[in-house]
Amino acid sequence: MTRANLTQKSDYVMAAFWGLLFAAVFPPSPFGWLAWISLAPLFKLVENKECRTAFGLGWTWGVAHFVALIYWIVIAVGHYGKMSFITAIAAVLLLAIYLAIYPALFCSLVVLLKDTKSASVWIPFSWVALEYGRAKLLTGFPWCLTGYSQYNHPLLIQVAAIFGVYGLSFAIILVNWYCYKVFLARNNHSLRQLIQSSLFTFLCVAVILWFGYQQLHPSIIPTQRKETSLSVAIVQPSIDQSLKWDTRFQNKTMELYETLTRAAASSNPDLVIWPETATPFFFQANEPMAKRVVALSQELNCPILFGSPAYEESESNTRYYNRAYLLKPDGSMPQYYDKVHLVPFGEYVPLARVLSFVGKLVPGAGSFSPGSSFRPIEFHGSRFGVMICFEAIFPEISRTEKRQGAEFFVNLTNDAWFGKTSAPYQHLAMTVFRAVENRVPLVRAANTGFSAIIDPYGRIKAKSRLFTKEVLVGKITVSSTHASTFYERYGDLFAKAALLISFSVFIIALVQRKGR
Repeated sequence: MTRANLTQKSDYVMAAFWGLLFAAVFPPSPFGWLAWISLAPLFKLVENKECRTAFGLGWTWGVAHFVALIYWIVIAVGHYGKMSFITAIAAVLLLAIYLAIYPALFCSLVVLLKDTKSASVWIPFSWVALEYGRAKLLTGFPWCLTGYSQYNHPLLIQVAAIFGVYGLSFAIILVNWYCYKVFLARNNHSLRQLIQSSLFTFLCVAVILWFGYQQLHPSIIPTQRKETSLSVAIVQPSIDQSLKWDTRFQNKTMELYETLTRAAASSNPDLVIWPETATPFFFQANEPMAKRVVALSQELNCPILFGSPAYEESESNTRYYNRAYLLKPDGSMPQYYDKVHLVPFGEYVPLARVLSFVGKLVPGAGSFSPGSSFRPIEFHGSRFGVMICFEAIFPEISRTEKRQGAEFFVNLTNDAWFGKTSAPYQHLAMTVFRAVENRVPLVRAANTGFSAIIDPYGRIKAKSRLFTKEVLVGKITVSSTHASTFYERYGDLFAKAALLISFSVFIIALVQRKGR
């Protein structure tokens, strides 16, 4: 074997290694700070390669990275979804192979753009454009975008109020690029380039920290803000997914909710919140069980927000929904919200007629229908938006609800599917950004955890443990006069601009390359 072949193979091994390392920047890992430097070696790896080779190295990096990030899908669809483990592993590999296309394209763009003027801007824009594409194409899979790695650093994440999570992704890639430039300057013994790159790296981080500090410690506080304090109690029952839909366990499930809710009522909350599909029956149809929920609300004189499967019948078919009900003790008709953005291959099968065989491969795949709109629910003179399960990882949903008058958010979820993996940690991390982007508090009720209370600046004020039966009690401050954020007004304008700019620069660079 020639030295060139050995070098080529070692490059692919290193690409896989760096891909795995970059997966370690996301929770539950405590090494989120590595996100700011751990892509620099990838730049070094592809610096003198042809586009095709860079694509292959980026794809290898991506496969290793995404397998390490989404391995939990094997647990979700294999153990709980009744799919064979061989098929589940194959599904994860196929998804990782698809997702790896994005970093592969990025590495090709790095080769094309690295010698252009302002490469330090074009390259981070390219990363953001590809992350935005991943979040939108084929129903979208924005799981663990780069910026989410910093969820537990309030000073850093405030830029999301302007640019969304993509702004932080841009900054992280920019710093990585300058770290790479620092490395080059040292190797080339270029003192000027070393000082310049180090200075830009420092300035980038300093500006983000300064902005975060200004947001967390405002010098001017509006005096005419109308604020209301609401007390919330989150019930976390920690019901095993394998028992959740067992009809023999229904009575025990209700007894558990009744016990925990009575304990929650001792704090005199304004609202008790149960998680997604809390009632293992159709609330609208199972009269004996439904009466117990109504009686509990009336006994405690407290509204209860809870998840339940629902349906609507017509002459031609029956449509099923993943629903959240707000039940008030006065006996009035419950308000409800039907989940709009369903989980593909979990709650429904995309292109069901074409992919009819998927139902046989995934016996647990549901046949839910999407709700009609993202409508907030009226409560105590205010309004709140509901996000069910992974709707919380799509920022346009919370933004739409905020623009329709939501003054706080509630995320109902059942993360029991994930088991004891990294997924519950990552799901919570992404949810934090929805509060920051819209500057409203967010309350999260999860069957097995993590339940949490998050303030408008993304600070987690209270959090449950994982797989524990407990009640989480806290207060949120609701403001009906809070100024809208730039992100609320303009959404993913930054990411869309990055997409347009990256495409334009790519075309120009490609034409110039062919003209040489």
